[in-house]
Amino acid sequence: MPDLAPPTPPIPLPALLAYGDLGLRQVAGPPADEVAVHWVHTSEMGDPYPYLLGGELLLSAGVHFAEAADVEAHLDFYVSRIVEAGAAALGFGLAPVHHTVPEALTAACERHGLPLLEVPPKTTFTAIARAVWRLMAEARTHELRRVTRAQQGLATAAARPDPVPSVLRQLAARVGGWTVLLAPDGTELQAADRPPPAGARAALARLAQVVTPAPPRAAPSSATDTAGGAHLAAYALGGNQGLVLGVATEGRESGDHTIAGVAAVLLSLLTAPHQGADAAGRSAALVRLLLGAAPDEVAPLLGPGPWTVVHARAGGKGRSLGRDRSTGDSGGDGGSGGDGTPFAASPLAASALGAALGSALVDAEGATVRIVTDREVTPQPGWILGVSAPAAATDLAAADTQAHRALRRAEAGRAGLVRHREAGLSALVAPDEARAHARTRLAPIADSPALTETLRGWLSLHGSWDRTAASLGVHRNTVRQRIARCATLLDADLDDPDVRMDLWFALRWL
Repeated sequence: MPDLAPPTPPIPLPALLAYGDLGLRQVAGPPADEVAVHWVHTSEMGDPYPYLLGGELLLSAGVHFAEAADVEAHLDFYVSRIVEAGAAALGFGLAPVHHTVPEALTAACERHGLPLLEVPPKTTFTAIARAVWRLMAEARTHELRRVTRAQQGLATAAARPDPVPSVLRQLAARVGGWTVLLAPDGTELQAADRPPPAGARAALARLAQVVTPAPPRAAPSSATDTAGGAHLAAYALGGNQGLVLGVATEGRESGDHTIAGVAAVLLSLLTAPHQGADAAGRSAALVRLLLGAAPDEVAPLLGPGPWTVVHARAGGKGRSLGRDRSTGDSGGDGGSGGDGTPFAASPLAASALGAALGSALVDAEGATVRIVTDREVTPQPGWILGVSAPAAATDLAAADTQAHRALRRAEAGRAGLVRHREAGLSALVAPDEARAHARTRLAPIADSPALTETLRGWLSLHGSWDRTAASLGVHRNTVRQRIARCATLLDADLDDPDVRMDLWFALRWL
């Protein structure tokens, strides 16, 4: 299931160079047209590599330059580490430390291919960061509007008498390319009324094989490639016997994947085989339940199964592209609000997820979507899934509990899908006693979601500071401070494996 909103587009470096009265000037490195800025980070460290994620405009006043015994060697190492970390560009602030850009820094940036910007004394680093966030907000708003209009157009096309070709034509118009519906063997079943880019037909037929399942090998739900200068994408249509949506465009905008994903969902629904007797039996089971029949009596109407219960949350923990790396604050989260509260999935997203998993038995309750299916459950882009063990229709209540626990483990480990497994030693403890122990053991931190989730993530990642910081979208020093706070409040030695095991057990039942 695709995300229903496009990612925040990066900012072309020329747009920042031309922004307002910042007065930024490029003095070294490759042409700005080839560079995009994803966020801004300020650091005066001699080696900022551990604190960079890639795509940053790194800002520095060169405080550490004077401390080096060999300035040229130090600056060469400094620039090489910035490039190794994947930063987009380096902004060097003039005054109060340096009044001109050091020649050794200019030479190092030219040598390593890093764009170097001169920041005049009147321009603060905060002003640069604010300009980037504003440009991102403008680009994000533009893409959201474009995606919204495209969704409306695709929905209208799906309601036409000839829905499949109408959706393909509408998608082609919205992304400015060629679209095609392919059979499992690569045969074109339907295509948009416009010529494809050179070589796109054959390349898309090959790409479709990547997303077509070939048991026992699992296949991804989408794949991308390039051919002859064209951008290609293939999307498997859920539950439709190997049908694939192919898209070929000359360029690619950040919202194109979202728009194509919506079209793939609509085409999945439009081309889904009629469920016939299965749907009738399930409707009859629901009617009998409403009229007072016992669950055991109506279970046979659902079919032989076995059944799987899925608990899902939309978005997961996708990181905001506009967060403050120094504080760990985030302007948004793919799956939660600023206070950590998960977003509620829209009815369209919930039913589309059900269609992708081959089931119409979908219940969207708040932030959690529950689905009962008799199909194999595979990871779905944009969702975190907890999956129960296969169960008979009469045991769905127990399977529901299993799926809930699996979803909790998936969120703790930042995994896309976690399946229920036998509890091991946890099965030796009665659930009521386990929950009572968890409440008592974790009472000192229970009122702090930040501490609780940091401890959960840190334990699930075996005490790794960097991986925990990356999974939470905060600085690793923030993780260290929170874990130290947990150790103090819990009066626990977190280096003791017995203590870690006890806390992990308690967190599972909290």
